[in-house]
Amino acid sequence: MLLFVVPAVLAGFLFGFFVRKYMAEAKIDSAEREAVRILNDASKEAEQKRRESVLQAKEEIHNMRNELEAETRERRNELQTLERRLMEKEESLDKRSKEIQKRQEAVAKKEKDLEQLRTQAQEIVKKHTEEMERIAGMTREEARKEVLAEAEREGRREAASIRRDIERQAREEAQKKAREIVALAIQRCAADQVSDSTVSVVELPSDDMKGRIIGREGRNIRAFENLSGVDVIIDDTPEAVVISSFDPIRREKARLSMERLVADGRIHPARIEETYQKVEKEIDELIREQGQQAAYDAGVHGLHPRLVELLGKLKFRSSYGQNMLKHSMEVSYLAAMMAAELQVNAKLARRAGLVHDIGKAVDHEVQGTHVEIGRDLLRRFGEKDEVIDAMISHHGDYEPRSVEAVLVAAADALSAARPGARKETLEAYIQRLSELEDIADSFDGVERAFAIQAGREIRIMVKPDEIDDLEAYALARDVVERVEEQVEYPGQVKVTVIRQTRAVEYAK
Repeated sequence: MLLFVVPAVLAGFLFGFFVRKYMAEAKIDSAEREAVRILNDASKEAEQKRRESVLQAKEEIHNMRNELEAETRERRNELQTLERRLMEKEESLDKRSKEIQKRQEAVAKKEKDLEQLRTQAQEIVKKHTEEMERIAGMTREEARKEVLAEAEREGRREAASIRRDIERQAREEAQKKAREIVALAIQRCAADQVSDSTVSVVELPSDDMKGRIIGREGRNIRAFENLSGVDVIIDDTPEAVVISSFDPIRREKARLSMERLVADGRIHPARIEETYQKVEKEIDELIREQGQQAAYDAGVHGLHPRLVELLGKLKFRSSYGQNMLKHSMEVSYLAAMMAAELQVNAKLARRAGLVHDIGKAVDHEVQGTHVEIGRDLLRRFGEKDEVIDAMISHHGDYEPRSVEAVLVAAADALSAARPGARKETLEAYIQRLSELEDIADSFDGVERAFAIQAGREIRIMVKPDEIDDLEAYALARDVVERVEEQVEYPGQVKVTVIRQTRAVEYAK
């Protein structure tokens, strides 16, 4: 029995051993196959990613190449444009050089001809002098001495007569001359002139900044214009952009904002809005400070804060190129000096002069003339009636009720009419001169009319056989009335009528 059991156990043990060995080998084969599969999958995935990376790199290289080609084309176009302009300038310079050479040759020829004529004229004068000396029986020096002696005697008689007339007129018009001297001194003491325009130029570090200002598809420049309310002009002007607006306060805010954005370099809609808001607060504060400083410099106290703010706004307003704040301060000074000279209320004249153009600070926002707007503002903010009366009469719209009102109007005319105070565009200037001359030529008996002194005087030459002396005075008055009705002009226009009779005969 034992003999059968031991072999059976041994056989079972061997059978189990081989079964386990077979199962272990099967698991090892399965694991090896799984490992091979994983390795194959990983290799395929790595190859896929490598291909994707290669494709992405090729695409980026292609895009960079396109951008570089576009930039190269743009630079090439700019170089071609610059080269074309340079060639045009060279051609223009060549033409001018040839013209100058031709003119020089013509001038040289004329000088040569002139020298010949001068020599001939000297010979003729010499012959005539010798002939005259022979006929007169005296030399040239003797004749000169005789003429000079007679001229000296005549000059002494005339000088004595003129001296007596001057002494008499000086006694009669001493007071009038004194007033004229004072007015001349006041005019010479006028404040400096500050000229304004409707555009501001912002300098750029380079022309590349223009593209950043415009932004992608123009979003930056649209955001800037919509926010500031101005026009930004970007043209071929090198390293500069132009900001245009008829509202000077908007233009100044836009100019400062653009300068800060250019200096910062970060230009995008959010940054534009942030910068503009900061500048807007600074400009508002500057307006208040300028109004306070103007009132302090003019010696005017107790103005309402709103009037002070409006005064500050005048710093950014102009009339015919003259800064309104400087003009108002100058009128205040002149009116006060004349009032002190005439021993009237200088404080009233100073105050009315400072606020006489206060309506111009808001005349683009409120309907009406600046005189009517200023009157309403002064009444609203508690100014006295005498100040308002002096203000509203400075353009002759209302009759002056006080000496101070007349002085404010005179100071306003002085400030506007002094040389260099105001300027006009060339078109308006030429048009005004033409209008003045046409008005004068429209009257009967006028031979010629000339607008001179930058349109501040009209000189009219009349026909002496048609216009007598009394009619000349009437003609001057009629021309003045016609000019006041039909022409707009700063300051005043002087009308001079000249009547001259010439009698000419020839001795043969």
